Amino acid sequence: MQTRLLGRTGLPLPILSFGASSLGQEFRAVNLDDALASVHTALDCGLNFIDTSPFYGRGMSEVLLGMALRGVPRESYTLCSKLGRYDLQHFDFSARRVAESIDVSLHRLGTDHLDIILCHDIEFVPMQQIVDETLPALRKIQQAGKVRFIGISGYPMKLFRFVLDQTDLDCVLSYNQYTLQNTRFADDLLPLLKQRGVGAMNAGPFSARLLTNAPLPPWLKEAEEVKDAARRAAAHCAQKGVDIAKLALQFSIEHPDIATTIAGSANPANVRKWAQWAAEPLDRELLAEVQAIFAPVKNLGHTEGLPENN
Repeated sequence: MQTRLLGRTGLPLPILSFGASSLGQEFRAVNLDDALASVHTALDCGLNFIDTSPFYGRGMSEVLLGMALRGVPRESYTLCSKLGRYDLQHFDFSARRVAESIDVSLHRLGTDHLDIILCHDIEFVPMQQIVDETLPALRKIQQAGKVRFIGISGYPMKLFRFVLDQTDLDCVLSYNQYTLQNTRFADDLLPLLKQRGVGAMNAGPFSARLLTNAPLPPWLKEAEEVKDAARRAAAHCAQKGVDIAKLALQFSIEHPDIATTIAGSANPANVRKWAQWAAEPLDRELLAEVQAIFAPVKNLGHTEGLPENN
């Protein structure tokens, strides 16, 4: 698996990484054997950067991931977790909870340090608290050696600039904003991140199933015209004998200034298939045709979190 450096951190990350949200049954009930096997398959295929959160399965993802990683040499993988979001509407970015949350995550994951810790979905709270309280608390924990690098994650592009205008970060994680349909992460933010040496990570190459052949979930927030374009793009790919998910994955991992793209599944076969896709060449002609289908709805997204954070 090809790797890229994460900003100035010096961390080499695989261009395709494993997201452990599925281990928390965020999207469907999972089989325990499959969940554990998906982690081992990811490591075997070179997806040795793993992303999780106490929010995923309300702790279940971290617990199962910790079980799967027992006996695996710690130096053979890079580990990221998050803090601040603990349920759909439960957020706590206080300094006190920062320390507690990291200690709980370390216990669940069976490790003495996290390579990366991210403030999770900060668009749901007044963001000044992140700058004034959360990040300073994290820097103290970083100095104590429990975490190596710190950053933030979320959906609206505004939140990243808001924080970076006031303080420094090691890395950021954006989701569903660098895909076949939406490239705002690259268009709006990557030049600033590159200038500042802030590592860029991308999640959600399939945009919550939008860029797959799976039925679209009822909770998907994209506009109907975006969904219609996605269905037409998927049908066009199918006519060419290609799964649109393959094109979506290959497109997302290609950008040279995005260190890694995170995709998750509790199905080992999916993980193995994604690793195979990552090693195959991108069909430029088909990409151009699909981008033409998406052109009328390019970068059309939705609001997330507090209105003032969008």
